[in-house]
Amino acid sequence: MVLQRRNLVQILSAFTVGMWANEASGTGLTESLRTLPYDANGGEMTLTLAEVKRGKLLFNKTCGTCHVGGISKTNQNVGLDLASLRSALPSRDNIRSLVNYIKDPRSLDGRDSLALTHPCTKNADLFPKMRTLTEEDLVQISGHILLQAKVGNERWGGGKIYY
Repeated sequence: MVLQRRNLVQILSAFTVGMWANEASGTGLTESLRTLPYDANGGEMTLTLAEVKRGKLLFNKTCGTCHVGGISKTNQNVGLDLASLRSALPSRDNIRSLVNYIKDPRSLDGRDSLALTHPCTKNADLFPKMRTLTEEDLVQISGHILLQAKVGNERWGGGKIYY
């Protein structure tokens, strides 16, 4: 009986992830879509469907208040779209650089720390939502941001036009 329940839970979980994946891209999140830049040296990382789902949940829970739809409510000129991520110094268009930003955020020119005003793990005492995030969580949140920028096209980070 326990085995049957576990199998049912696994089947329902797989079905839910599959439905979300199809909904997210219209045709499903193929391995190619889930392959994202990992670092500035050209490394790549392919997220599993479970990592995609968890990244979305973590992003919505931790970042979604200020970054719904990839916009920045506090500064409409800065979004989470690829153009904005690439324009930062250093560029934030890969998982590793986004993880570093979430740990210790810096201004777009890279000069000034934003650790007192932008939620980060560096000052998790000021930002309670950041206290329990692990390195794996940060990778999945970063993966979610880059995946949305890849599959969401101009809607992700499109600001008032879409959200």
